[in-house]
Amino acid sequence: MEQLTILDLKQQAGDAPLAACLDAQLQTRVEKTTKKGDPYLELTFADATASFTLKAWSNHRQLEVAGTLPLGSPVRLEGKWTQNQYGIDASGWSFRPLNEGEQAAFLSGDPETRKRQDKDWADLLNMLADIRDPRLKGLCDLFVAQFEDRFRRAAAAKKNHHARRGGLVEHVAQMMRSATAICSVYTNLNRDLIVTGVLFHDCGKLWENNYPENGFAQNVSLYGEMLGHIPLGIELANKLWHDLLDSPAAKGWLSLEPANESVRLHLLHLIASHHGELAFGSPTLPRTPEAFALHYIDNLDAKYEMLRMAYESAGELAPGIYERQFPLPAPLVQPLPPFSTE
Repeated sequence: MEQLTILDLKQQAGDAPLAACLDAQLQTRVEKTTKKGDPYLELTFADATASFTLKAWSNHRQLEVAGTLPLGSPVRLEGKWTQNQYGIDASGWSFRPLNEGEQAAFLSGDPETRKRQDKDWADLLNMLADIRDPRLKGLCDLFVAQFEDRFRRAAAAKKNHHARRGGLVEHVAQMMRSATAICSVYTNLNRDLIVTGVLFHDCGKLWENNYPENGFAQNVSLYGEMLGHIPLGIELANKLWHDLLDSPAAKGWLSLEPANESVRLHLLHLIASHHGELAFGSPTLPRTPEAFALHYIDNLDAKYEMLRMAYESAGELAPGIYERQFPLPAPLVQPLPPFSTE
């Protein structure tokens, strides 16, 4: 039986059953009932590449075992897999715990994903090195020094985009590339501020969407649930800023322009306003060019990732027309390829 990653499964499964096995970690388990009152389990599994939800109905022979399986357990799933507009399904699927050797291989992660994220991390550090304002440069360096490990295993979301271990690094690195490109067009934008804002805009997700050191199932954080990543991000950036101002390097910054307090306030505004609307969780609306730019860069990268995932997993309704994938607003159409003289 062919062994796949979850991303492979999403790309290959369709109407015809696909016999395959995959290693995954139990992320969530929700007990539900059908309209007839029959109990079933909604199980979410994750690996280094993606996650998916699978239902264990009342007649499933392993329902009782699935109901007591500890969250975070790595298992091997086997079955004949299909995929439709509601997601992945399987007939006759079963699971078993991974042995010690299989667990070690599983937790090392998918090599392709690891390679891509390592490149994103290197690019991110190179772009931070180009920051000229010593205060913003010092703040970014302090953040990386204290939180690199936690940052590199955080996701950018729970399910809609970059919802995988290390996904936040992918999201932030791509946003930084977009930000630096946009600053070359809109030359009045404060590049140092917007690049720093990109680094910090989702830093609260280090608690809201993080992973344990050895696992691909997102932790549920009391801080994330009670505060959310925007208040957490404001609090973290503010604390690091004041720690930085207490350092010996800050003694010569009192005469810098713009003033220290203005730089701090504008950075916090980027974090606070990056969702763009009060209804989407931002405590304030964008009020500067950098804040508007950050909001649209963030939204573009999130939507582009959703598009990529949808093209990979959605079935075709008709030639070149794909099933709608939530939360995108409509069915997608095959994009126009670039012009070629060949």
